[in-house]
Amino acid sequence: MASKINIETYPGNIINNEFVSTPTTRHSIDPATGKPLYEVPVARKEDLDAAVKHARASFKSWSATPFEDRSKLLLAYADAVEANRTDLERLQTMEQGKPLSLAQTEVNMALTWLRQFATMEVKSEIIEDTAERTIYSTFPPLGVCAAIVPWNWPILLGLGKVGPALMTGNTVIMKPSPYTPYCNLKLGEIAMSIFPPGVFQVLSGDDSLGPWITEHPGIDMVSFTGSIPTGKRVAASCAKTLKRYVLELGGNDAAIVCDDVDISKCLPKITTLAFLNSGQICMLPKRIYIHEKIYDQFRDAMVEFTKNNIKTGGGFEADVVVGPIQNSMQFDLVKDMYSQIDKAGWKTALDGKARDGAEGYFMEPAIIDNPPEASRIVVEEPFGPIVPIMKWSSDDDVIERANALETGLGASVWSKDLVRAEKMARQLSAGSVWVNSHFDVAPNVPFGGHKESGIGMEWGIEGFKHYTNTRSLWVWKKTFD
Repeated sequence: MASKINIETYPGNIINNEFVSTPTTRHSIDPATGKPLYEVPVARKEDLDAAVKHARASFKSWSATPFEDRSKLLLAYADAVEANRTDLERLQTMEQGKPLSLAQTEVNMALTWLRQFATMEVKSEIIEDTAERTIYSTFPPLGVCAAIVPWNWPILLGLGKVGPALMTGNTVIMKPSPYTPYCNLKLGEIAMSIFPPGVFQVLSGDDSLGPWITEHPGIDMVSFTGSIPTGKRVAASCAKTLKRYVLELGGNDAAIVCDDVDISKCLPKITTLAFLNSGQICMLPKRIYIHEKIYDQFRDAMVEFTKNNIKTGGGFEADVVVGPIQNSMQFDLVKDMYSQIDKAGWKTALDGKARDGAEGYFMEPAIIDNPPEASRIVVEEPFGPIVPIMKWSSDDDVIERANALETGLGASVWSKDLVRAEKMARQLSAGSVWVNSHFDVAPNVPFGGHKESGIGMEWGIEGFKHYTNTRSLWVWKKTFD
């Protein structure tokens, strides 16, 4: 029977299956109320050194643990997380701000991912097999991996790094975002009763902890999800010790809506995804290109749907889609983007603004009506509930516009003509491209970014291989008498 967590207690970081307190603590803010949450530890350099020491020591035995045994432990861990899911979901809504229903979706996904990961094994591949020799590609684990987790989707994206690291035989240190440390610390606490000491550790800290991790000579690989500017700093820091890294960075996804779509069928999904998690997901439709023949009809229907179905409010309120912006820094960035409506003279199909009198960081959804292609709202990822819609007429032109930015995380094409849609989709420069959908992800399907949206892939066997080295093994069959 899995032990139950207490979401109000944070006795320390999880190092070698023990709670380690720190002289300094800090707290995050409930973005729906502006009120402080619980005190959590602030890791020191010596705490990281201790975690790395234990991770390196446990790597020797963990990497030699049979795949089947690692799989059983990961499944046991998934069961333990599930036993605590109600508390984790409420905690996620408190610290991140997302609606409770979306927190439940995130936990559902995380459990599915863990259980799928437990079945996925990176096996040796035979390159050549003759009477003289057999040549293999083998994939030994790297050693100690660090999982640097963002604040927008911390449970899934945290465990989405931990699972592949552990299943490929590595030990892992997870670093939560300072804005959302609570669920990740509790996930580490749950792991204490499942995994051997030093295999899965969690360190909560301030802005110093990330650079300490990326520069640490005892860490062999970093998996980072976050902004493009920070990702570039991570890459530069990792280069000092030539440690491996995977970067999943920002996106500004284009969704191309063709003139033959059934608006009533595709519009609800496109609109809901545009505002999901208050726009704070990197793989949402952020630039919506609508064919000029249906533009006015689509725009008016999108406005009407948003008014009637996209409710803004606290995450524990019923039927909320747009919760608060997660933190004050992001709130200010989103407010600045909204301020451009008047400064740049953008036409709005739906006005959006900061909610007057709200204690938390609330922004009402906004739809910008056919702004110039060079506008900030088109070129920059707002990471808030504000989305531009633009007209197009030529397939070649809209593909060029969709590909024009230095981001390339996701993109989609919507059309009844699947031949046309797939032809367009194959020309889009993005790590994930969908036809008649957007933001589909699965644990067995790799995802990552083109251009400045990232380096490497997460998930799938291809993602698992990023947690391994590639080793060529030559076995000559002749003997020497």
